[in-house]
Amino acid sequence: MRFFTNERESNQLNSRDHIFHRAFKKEWPVVSHGEGVYIFDTDGRRYLDACAGVHVVSIGHGVPEIAEAMKKQSEKICFPYGRFLSEPQIELARRVAGMTPDGLSRVFFVSGGSEATETAMKMARKYHVENGDHRKYKVITRWQSWHGNTIGALSMSGRSIWRDDYVPYLLDFPHITPPIPYRCPYCSDRNECQLTCAEELERIINQEGSEYISAFIAEPVLGTSCAGVAPPAEYWRIVRDICDHHNILFIADEVVTGFGRTGLDFGMQHWDVTPDIIATGKGLSSGYTPIAATIATEVIYDAIYRKNDAFVHGHTYGANALSCAVALEVQNYVRDHELVSRCRCLGDIMLEQMKAFEDLPIVGEVRGKGLLIGVEFVADKTKRTPFEPQLGLTGKIVNRCMDKGVLIMPGAPGLIDGVKGDHIAVSPPYIITEEEIAHSVTVMRDSIVEVSNEI
Repeated sequence: MRFFTNERESNQLNSRDHIFHRAFKKEWPVVSHGEGVYIFDTDGRRYLDACAGVHVVSIGHGVPEIAEAMKKQSEKICFPYGRFLSEPQIELARRVAGMTPDGLSRVFFVSGGSEATETAMKMARKYHVENGDHRKYKVITRWQSWHGNTIGALSMSGRSIWRDDYVPYLLDFPHITPPIPYRCPYCSDRNECQLTCAEELERIINQEGSEYISAFIAEPVLGTSCAGVAPPAEYWRIVRDICDHHNILFIADEVVTGFGRTGLDFGMQHWDVTPDIIATGKGLSSGYTPIAATIATEVIYDAIYRKNDAFVHGHTYGANALSCAVALEVQNYVRDHELVSRCRCLGDIMLEQMKAFEDLPIVGEVRGKGLLIGVEFVADKTKRTPFEPQLGLTGKIVNRCMDKGVLIMPGAPGLIDGVKGDHIAVSPPYIITEEEIAHSVTVMRDSIVEVSNEI
């Protein structure tokens, strides 16, 4: 018999909720309901959801039109057998294809972002196989990126701490330096950006052998790994040209940035560069149902089906009728209320207000696009020295904000080198008001100041 020797183990043993938790805490608040930009717990506390869950809830909580759409579809059918298409699937695919950059018109529905990026990886491989390039399989990615938690998606990710325990399972995919202007290892001693981080892609392709490289995957604007970071203006054009030169597909991971989060339908539209495949998710249904999508060009679709009658890949709940109906109604709501342009406008307002944080002694940089904003903290502003991870600075600031009734996201640890680097992510629903922005900014500033004084 094994005896429990500490309070932590005893608490786990005596827990009565039977949940295998993602993180251990003695007590979790229990959510009661949501309304607009607010979440309420069962103790009656109200929280302003300034991170939209995890960059998810674009249209806010408790929208009656979405509940009605759920009811109507559930009265028809929720889960047809895979030999059928459903009307919501057809209509949603048409709507999504109409929003994407030119040429991306084939939509494969799945249940979450990790499935979407892994589907993109398989599509790229299948495309090359059908074109006779059987050796192409590796996907080049970037450090400090995040593409999901399944083994394929984790292999494509660059978040070191989340990869660490599972390295024996991971695929041997090459990683390059991410474009983080504030911390660029190439241009820190130069007067202007040289775009060496983009040209590094060419070097890695040559070293690995282009005949083995299937795709390059990257996020247009980084999410919780380096919240709000966007590359220099010419970065994506260089990447696109390099991929074209070596017959490598470009996969844009728009799980966070898709469906308006950066102020346009898709993040890549800010640079007028078209990827070959888009993986997207969160904003598709605003969290009202699990659904995501992988969107490919007609060229990729035609190559796969030139000799085949099946793309041998899929998930049980992919394209189920209920989720498609809900996502379609969410997109109707976004369109009817002009929420993407609202996101762009309010994002500019929020970023301008948060930029004032840079006068605080521990704030290194505030950056973002649309309502996807990040704040990086430093121990020394001149040298941009990070805090030691053991201090837990990010968690202290996030918890202080929550105590004051505002929810923000902790940035993933290790944005600098996989180990060090503290930052937060802010990404409220598109329906947030200017007054609610001002309140959120005040709470964040007060929390940063208080924690700074304490440490």
